Amino acid sequence: MLAVDIGGTKMAAAVVDSAGSVHGATTTPTPHTGDPEALFAAVAIVADAAVDRWAGRGPLAAVGVGCGGPMAAGGVTVTPLNIPGWQQFPLRDRLAERYGLPAFVDNDAKALTRAEGWLGAAVGRRDYLAMVVSTGVGAGLVVDGRLLDGASGNAGHLGHVVVEPDGRRCGCGGRGCLEAEASGTAIAAVTGRPAAEADEAVRRRTGCLVGRAVASAVALLDIRLAVVGGSVALGYGASFFDAANDELAARCAIDFGRGARIVPAGLGADGPIVGAGAVGFEGVGLAGVGPSRGGARG
Repeated sequence: MLAVDIGGTKMAAAVVDSAGSVHGATTTPTPHTGDPEALFAAVAIVADAAVDRWAGRGPLAAVGVGCGGPMAAGGVTVTPLNIPGWQQFPLRDRLAERYGLPAFVDNDAKALTRAEGWLGAAVGRRDYLAMVVSTGVGAGLVVDGRLLDGASGNAGHLGHVVVEPDGRRCGCGGRGCLEAEASGTAIAAVTGRPAAEADEAVRRRTGCLVGRAVASAVALLDIRLAVVGGSVALGYGASFFDAANDELAARCAIDFGRGARIVPAGLGADGPIVGAGAVGFEGVGLAGVGPSRGGARG
């Protein structure tokens, strides 16, 4: 499976096999441009490199893509908040045309959710959410063993749950969204430094706000596990996760939510590209890839 992960900071591609192993991974910074074709050219560079490195090792079944959202149903077009150069860009069809393969596109956080249910920290769980806290903030929701899509395929945008009612203006047009307060982009805007250089107070505040949003999701969806990846969350480590779990415990006192926890993504940095592969495998009907359909209640 040719797997492509597209975010506001970087683009990556690799071949992901049916066991979830990653081959020939290549990355490039996401261009800061309003030219949609220049953005697609950057995707093509990393995808071509992954295909070239795989040459001679077997056929590719499809292209699977995880991309920042929102997007139209089925990933027909994408309009990522963190890639403003793409407005209703026909990513799926462009990739299918370029590689002569069926292409399947979903939100990058939903892709990660598939990966974590397949091989990561949510294996065997029928109820969980998985989050990306990076340039932006997104999530995927698994309830009763099914990954939720919603009316337009955009279910799970936990980054646009309000955590600070009088907070910063968000790229979505709202105010006080989790993404506007806890994303890498927001942290850099507030502190004047790259998010990776944030001090302990900022790291703990970021975790606290994520815990606040997860508490609402726990109460709404009756889940007890949140798996969190992304460069901000994983980079902040224990400071982030301890604060997130403290806030979750303080905010979610309802009986069925007690004991809910927030844990690091089990696949680490490989999660997004494995998730993109899982999108493709699901698209071609390969069973056993993605969220579990059985197992323990989460």
